[in-house]
Amino acid sequence: MQIYNSQTRKKQEFVPLTPGKVSIYACGPTVYNYFHIGNARPFIMFDVLRRYFESRGYAVTFVQNFTDIDDKMIRRANEEGITVKALAERYIAEYFVDAKALGIRPATVHPLATEHMPQIIAIIEKLIANGLAYVVDGDVYYRVHAFPRYGCLCGQKLEDLESGARVSADERKEDPLDFALWKAQKPGEPAWESPWGLGRPGWHIECSAMSMTYLGETFDIHTGGKDLLFPHHENEIAQSEGATGKPYVRYWMHNGFINVDNEKMSKSRGNFFTVRDIAKEFDLEAVRMFMLSAHYRSPINFSRELIQQAASSLERLYGARDQLSFQLQSAVERAPQGEETAFMQEADAALDKFNAAMDDDLNTADAIGALFELVREIFKLPQGGVSRAAITHGQARMRTMTDVLGLLMKQTDELPADIRAMVEERAAARKEKNWNRSDELRDAIKAAGYTLEDTAAGQKVRLTV
Repeated sequence: MQIYNSQTRKKQEFVPLTPGKVSIYACGPTVYNYFHIGNARPFIMFDVLRRYFESRGYAVTFVQNFTDIDDKMIRRANEEGITVKALAERYIAEYFVDAKALGIRPATVHPLATEHMPQIIAIIEKLIANGLAYVVDGDVYYRVHAFPRYGCLCGQKLEDLESGARVSADERKEDPLDFALWKAQKPGEPAWESPWGLGRPGWHIECSAMSMTYLGETFDIHTGGKDLLFPHHENEIAQSEGATGKPYVRYWMHNGFINVDNEKMSKSRGNFFTVRDIAKEFDLEAVRMFMLSAHYRSPINFSRELIQQAASSLERLYGARDQLSFQLQSAVERAPQGEETAFMQEADAALDKFNAAMDDDLNTADAIGALFELVREIFKLPQGGVSRAAITHGQARMRTMTDVLGLLMKQTDELPADIRAMVEERAAARKEKNWNRSDELRDAIKAAGYTLEDTAAGQKVRLTV
């Protein structure tokens, strides 16, 4: 598999640190609100990365944190008159509601920043001992100029970063680029005991501590949105490698931005949407389908029209899956012949194209194209009398692809006996050119919640999505 490494700015062959195992850390949400559509993109895309590795036989340890203490959380909790802990618990629970609807599986571990204070403090103590951090009035800052590799991820020199940096002026800091590792307690803020007095960690150090706690001092892949590359991920490298003296992450993967109706998403423009907002209008599986339709590193434009197109594509996928289930009921036990053998070969070819696309830096757009090549072949199969071996072969290949993409998770039972009877009666009515009865049965099937299409290969019936 080739992965575009943000640090080297080129595709590299993925070779895991430990054969047969993959370690991944994904930056999770700050839990002061429902997560928004911009957050949803990395959650979905890197869920697919994990699924793909597992489909190829790797044992994956996937860690995604919750930031449950920071300035935004403190402000929101104060506004609501509740504790930061109560606020975090509420929105962690809501995260899992929306994540499930988007087909995002729970991580192997979901660590909380507040539960890793000993690890955070230990890293800061190492940085101070190594001359990479200093204490000022109970605050602890990272000494950026003391880490020679600072800027290795974003690809900029220190002088360029200083000239363009948007950093708050704090005369207590040795350098404007120095960043907080530990913040002394302010009135009304939650705080923890430390060698430097009561306080709380900075945002960046939390991820260093949580990732290394569960994945080790060096691990395979770190993921996140492009907006996190600098300064968050740059600072993670400086902290982690400054404390351990070892390489921190071997492959960095960052997804592109999302625009809404061709404009940058922002609250001031009124185009800021949480996933919970979108769920009021769309099935979130269609949102997942939309996200997968573009390469993860490309910018993507979110619009209602594009979500509707994704919903139509998803419905066609469900139709193909249900069509195979329907055909299985009338399948015959014999060796595949002629067109059936060709269908099985096409199914294998589609899966090969799918895997090749996924091996090319997680190219889900091309992978979906391969999946729809199989869908076209499914709809070409005769209506009845197909060999069971051919149908089950197609089902297995389709399931492999959709499971990796996290699609078609809604279960559809085989056609009920009464629906199947109406479908068969309608086929007889059409053969006898009894169009009135044919139309009556079509309407009855539709009223029962099923979509029926007349094709050159016969009637295609599926549960309406």
